[in-house]
Amino acid sequence: IAAASWNVGHVLLSDPRDGAVDEAAEIALNAIEELKATPASDDRAAMQGALELVAVVAGARKHQWWKARDRLAKKALPLGKRVGEGNAMWTVFGPTNVDLHAISIEMMAGEACEGLRVADEVDPNGMPSRERAFTFTLEVAACYAQRRDDAAVLVHLLSLEELSAEDLVRSPAALTLVTELRKRVRPTYRRQVVNLTNRLGIT
Repeated sequence: IAAASWNVGHVLLSDPRDGAVDEAAEIALNAIEELKATPASDDRAAMQGALELVAVVAGARKHQWWKARDRLAKKALPLGKRVGEGNAMWTVFGPTNVDLHAISIEMMAGEACEGLRVADEVDPNGMPSRERAFTFTLEVAACYAQRRDDAAVLVHLLSLEELSAEDLVRSPAALTLVTELRKRVRPTYRRQVVNLTNRLGIT
């Protein structure tokens, strides 16, 4: 039930309807309360942590930055440290996942420097899945884009292409970064950017 709630929460986080984000948080928090009636175990702690992250994202989506940061630090982070890296019910919850959400909060809040500081503490080689590695690299690229550090943006976009060209083409956020970079690229690396856009089919 907790895993199903986690899945529904993520669906709602992607739903553009007014109120969908609130519904995601409510479902996640209700599931956390229900989990408390089950026997203590690492799997239960991991599921709670994964659900806490749904509530964290919901807070960030509503621009409740400090609320999101507080829940991440006081709820999700201790659970991540307790259970370590894992994949309970395919949630890939663990310390790395918590760090990725910390980067997301700062990126969404426009605090690129803080997001990059957190990213520097993450070992990209320790990513538990390709999807998490893709998300990490994309959000680091977005932080560099906020700082107009276009060379760094290009480096990370090329890393995304290497990770999964198919996912890069299907990612609206990544395509936006590529398009914006093409508009303002400097002559010194315009060729690399043009070649990337050609490979992606961006005209």
